[in-house]
Amino acid sequence: LPLADPGANLETVGGKGASLARLVANGLPVPDGFHVTTAAYRKFVIENNLQPGILAALEAVDIAQPATLDVASQTIGELFSGAQTPPDVASAIALAYASLAGASPVVAVRSSATAEDLPDLSFAGQQDTYLWIMGADRVLESVRKCWASLYTPRAISYRVKNDFPHEKVLISVGVQKMVNSRAAGVMFTLN
Repeated sequence: LPLADPGANLETVGGKGASLARLVANGLPVPDGFHVTTAAYRKFVIENNLQPGILAALEAVDIAQPATLDVASQTIGELFSGAQTPPDVASAIALAYASLAGASPVVAVRSSATAEDLPDLSFAGQQDTYLWIMGADRVLESVRKCWASLYTPRAISYRVKNDFPHEKVLISVGVQKMVNSRAAGVMFTLN
């Protein structure tokens, strides 16, 4: 989906993606890009029959033994790296990337989970982002890595500690042109 697509909401593009869509819709300057939706992630998992392996790896997790988080994450990461992106998903991503201005634009490939930015849980920093990515093949590889990052040790641990079911979280990926900034910062607000 384009960044400002009206269908870009929490369920389709995750918390970060939905926020970006709102920013664009309100006329704020947001680097151009697109969303790889949660439907694409779901299709990747289903067509590669990854769910049984994911669940088996997660069953072995014991939050009191951090090494089990690492083992589960590594096992799931290997499942994702050995899986093939469905051809229609891969071609849609490559086409969206090619439509960005410039020949071989440099992009950020940003994870956006459906459990991010919730009223009572933030999930901030739980999944991965890849910067300065160039070329459709590298974008596709980075998207797959973002999908796998739904199961980093810190993400698994955060969900377990907060009693948030793993199967209720999906992940989207935002791909945006990189910005050569002169300055950058983060602002935290409190209601």
